[in-house]
Amino acid sequence: MNRRRAIFTKLPLLANTIVAMVLTGCATTTPKEAGQNDPWQGWNKGAQSFNDGFDKNLLKPVAKGYLNVTTTAIDDGVTNFFSNINDIGVTINDILQFKLLQGGMDFSRFMINTTAGLGGIFDWASKIDLPKHDEDFGQTLGFWGIPSGPYLVLPLFGPSSPRDTVGLIGDALMDPITYVSIFGGFAGTAASAGTSALDVTDHRAGVMASEKVLDEATDGNRYDFIKNTYLQHREYLIYDGNPPDEEDPLDSDESGSGDSDNTGNNSPTEGKKGDGAAE
Repeated sequence: MNRRRAIFTKLPLLANTIVAMVLTGCATTTPKEAGQNDPWQGWNKGAQSFNDGFDKNLLKPVAKGYLNVTTTAIDDGVTNFFSNINDIGVTINDILQFKLLQGGMDFSRFMINTTAGLGGIFDWASKIDLPKHDEDFGQTLGFWGIPSGPYLVLPLFGPSSPRDTVGLIGDALMDPITYVSIFGGFAGTAASAGTSALDVTDHRAGVMASEKVLDEATDGNRYDFIKNTYLQHREYLIYDGNPPDEEDPLDSDESGSGDSDNTGNNSPTEGKKGDGAAE
């Protein structure tokens, strides 16, 4: 089992991770196109049902066992370790998006946690005001104007889009564990598979407490809730928290200028390049 196959098992977690997005208040309104940009709904609902079953019958029981046999300190150390590896890809994506200051911070974060943090087990960087950032190759593609395409649920991967699917490949190429699997022979492949399994389990355990919130929030419409929240969250990331305002015809004056204050001046749109509407 190589790194690419192992990485597939992580993605049903996205359905649960979405809850954390909602709880952090990172998005408050649904994009207009969210309910319309879903031509593959039949496939998507089937894939989501498969992912839910896979999670219920395999990932969740394993994650429960993991929590039962690990202490909080060990669990935090494992989470920090994989977060530190992820900072490599974050730094590369910072540079590709011309976020040079943030890239310098994320590179410093990786170096500090790798050395003083004993390979990333301890997150000393956060204690000296070097916060964790969230950048991936899907966001980089959006920055460069690549459209997201329709909403897509991938088996085992979960909520995505054609652009974010390509982004997953880019992220894998930025992960050093990928190369351990490719060039490390049998020992490297075994080590990579074990590391990936631990990463998957740690991720699943981290969202265990969010499931009840998800079940209550969906109110019988789990598919639309997950879809809209995913698209909403991706839009938030693409535009760094400042998505462009959607035009509201109720806010337009009689002259059709689209300005509620009748000044005739439209506010400039801020944010990254990209098509955030379909995010």
